[in-house]
Amino acid sequence: MNFNNGSIPYNEGSGDEHSMCELDSRNVSSEDEINLNNHPEPQASTSESRNQEDDEYIFDVLSADELVEFMLAEINQVNEIMKATGQPQLGGVEQCEICLTEQPSSDMSGLACGHRFCSDCWSGYLTTRVMEDGVGCTISCAAHGCDILVDDETVLRLVAEPRVLARYQRLITDTFVQCNRRLCWCPGPDCGRAIRVAYPDARPVLCSCGHRFCFACGDLWHEPVRCHLLRRWRKKCDDDSETFNWLSANTKECPKCKVTIEKDGGCNHMICKNQSCRADFCWVCLGPWEPHGSSWYSCNRFDEAEARAARDAQELSRAALNRYLFYFNRFINHSQSLRFESRLYASVQQKMEEMQQHNMSWIEVQFLKKAVDVLCSCRQTLMYTYVFAYYLQKNNQSTIFEENQKDLERCTELLSEYLERDITQQLLADIKQTVQDKYRYCENRRKVLLGHVLEGYERDWWVYSE
Repeated sequence: MNFNNGSIPYNEGSGDEHSMCELDSRNVSSEDEINLNNHPEPQASTSESRNQEDDEYIFDVLSADELVEFMLAEINQVNEIMKATGQPQLGGVEQCEICLTEQPSSDMSGLACGHRFCSDCWSGYLTTRVMEDGVGCTISCAAHGCDILVDDETVLRLVAEPRVLARYQRLITDTFVQCNRRLCWCPGPDCGRAIRVAYPDARPVLCSCGHRFCFACGDLWHEPVRCHLLRRWRKKCDDDSETFNWLSANTKECPKCKVTIEKDGGCNHMICKNQSCRADFCWVCLGPWEPHGSSWYSCNRFDEAEARAARDAQELSRAALNRYLFYFNRFINHSQSLRFESRLYASVQQKMEEMQQHNMSWIEVQFLKKAVDVLCSCRQTLMYTYVFAYYLQKNNQSTIFEENQKDLERCTELLSEYLERDITQQLLADIKQTVQDKYRYCENRRKVLLGHVLEGYERDWWVYSE
């Protein structure tokens, strides 16, 4: 399979280079049968184009069929030399270089390299590469050591099994998406759609399945934190380094056998529980315990600078762990609240139906759904503000950020509490105005916070702690 080095017919005259890479198919649904035997002419996409609410970031959502049309529009015509050498119509017989049997020349196929094999050997080789090795557009010639790639037309002609063809077609489609900087798969569960943008950037895109994510990294849209910091945060949360921080803050090693010991009482006289060691030592100085009872001996015999350094190191480790847990707990709390509040749609739907039975139209009751939408957006923003704040160095602007964060958190909690509890206790006539006032205030505070962060990016206010 060869990719066109010309421009993508999305904006005329703007081109992308496409690198070749070998990837496993992950996102194209098995139900989406992709037919590459016919090469349809590129057509105007029927997929929906959306504008981000505050900018002009334009993107398309492509179904499996639309993606194939776009891909085929980017594929080069098969090299004429390949065609000439790959399908000679000769009489007589030839020897297959794999099975060494004599075959009619009409049943032999080869590539530009000149290596020729019978149809059965080609089919077996290609089936193995596709089904067992998971290789699509980077299948090389069957001859040992030959790097010439097999073009897609040759594969489609020599492979007959539908399951192999379907797997191959999914592999090359996935590779095409992965190698094109202006395409990405929607990470929504069982989606199978692709997003095409005018230019790659860390911006939010919304798939027709309802999943909203960052085009650059594929994570949930994570404003105000940038992609590289979010990656560091994810790694930090998954890493065992925080376990080591805790161990450093709460444990020490036996000075004799080096086993890790946790202090669980006030006494500083430690006896190692390792039966082969049983060392007596002081928790504070790690020296032998025996002289500690003498009137002339105390732990201050150690060098003051050394002792201070040890204490400071332990305190710093403990403080670093406490700081991480502070931000982590709030990040997780908003993440959990976001999942819980997504369930509000069901109870709000019931309330909307009740209102419609009291002479309110379907349009008039949409304010409740809007309120839950705003609530979930605020939760998601708050969740990522704690990642942003964890890496942020303190300055005057960070203080303003924390005040905006506090305001957004307070009004979000008030809106959440009202939608979950108080909405059932008021008259229908009073609900609409109260809900609208609350979610509009939340929406405004969220925009104020994000606007301040964006201004900080533009003016280089933010300095991160490494």
